[in-house]
Amino acid sequence: MYNSANEVFDGTFPTNVVVFHNGECFWVPPGMFKAHCKLKFGSWTHDGRFLDLQLDNPDGGDISSFIRNGEWKLIAMPVELNVVSYECCPEIYLDATYTIHIRRRTLYYGFNIIIPCVLISALSLLLFILPPDAGEKISLGVTILLSLMVFLLLVAETMPPTSDAVPLIGVYFACIMVTCSVSVVLTVWVLNYHHRSPETHTMPNWVRKGICGWLAYVLRMSRPGIERVRMPKKHTVQNSRAQDMKLIERSSKSLLANVLDIEDEIRPDNPNGGVKPPLPLIADNAGRGELMAILKEIQKITRKYKADEDDEEVKGDWKFAAMVIDRLCLIICGLFTILSTIIILASAPHLLA
Repeated sequence: MYNSANEVFDGTFPTNVVVFHNGECFWVPPGMFKAHCKLKFGSWTHDGRFLDLQLDNPDGGDISSFIRNGEWKLIAMPVELNVVSYECCPEIYLDATYTIHIRRRTLYYGFNIIIPCVLISALSLLLFILPPDAGEKISLGVTILLSLMVFLLLVAETMPPTSDAVPLIGVYFACIMVTCSVSVVLTVWVLNYHHRSPETHTMPNWVRKGICGWLAYVLRMSRPGIERVRMPKKHTVQNSRAQDMKLIERSSKSLLANVLDIEDEIRPDNPNGGVKPPLPLIADNAGRGELMAILKEIQKITRKYKADEDDEEVKGDWKFAAMVIDRLCLIICGLFTILSTIIILASAPHLLA
């Protein structure tokens, strides 16, 4: 055998040669041959003048006694008789080359590698469904990525180490790993938006109008309790705040009037027929100073409460933007995972053979 891959070049067992009276010789040495796709037999010492190779079956080798293998399926084994003239020698040399056509049985790999990989890739979509406040989005994505790496190592052990071609299962694992990696990156982006606050970030106009407005409308998303999709105009917000400040001022005056036991302009019932009675003089300037200090503290608490409400509203906008991005990433990654799975697995020949 010319292209033997055994550590010992000749893998045959030495047996006797049966010589008949007419000069014919019969020699059947048993052995195990290891080669790369082809079995090339010939003579190292005798050229075509002394050794004439003949093929019993020109159509191919005899595979009738082939024992069925659970991993590989033998398709055919054609043979070709070659007459080669080398540069070193003027004589011609004959060799018989058997080409083995085999196909890997995919049922075992489908149940043990492909189906678990598909399920793990489906789990990667849970990254965009899990709430950011759960605190497990990044750990879930990294766990899924590590699981795919383990399966990829198992597949790499069974695949031949070659750079001439990439098997379909390797292409599929590469697509799924890219999807999981991108999912982790997008999850970090979502968490960044979710935990932003007015103290650290100012919401840009393109986020407010593009993500919270237009993109949320396209994805059919709306904030609970808020019917509007677009944010109110600037002058509307200013008018609303001005009205709130007037209401706070009037309430503060009313509180001061209640403390001093007097009537103010916002009380509906006036016993003097609409004419306010004159305010009594407060002789104690110290008492008046204490009341004004109380009024200032109440106004300060009111402004702080209003500022907290505004901050909570801005935080809600950031969280809603994170929800919209989460939904968009779920749709994109889901479609890519489904399409890549269908296209790659459908292009595999004899998937269930």
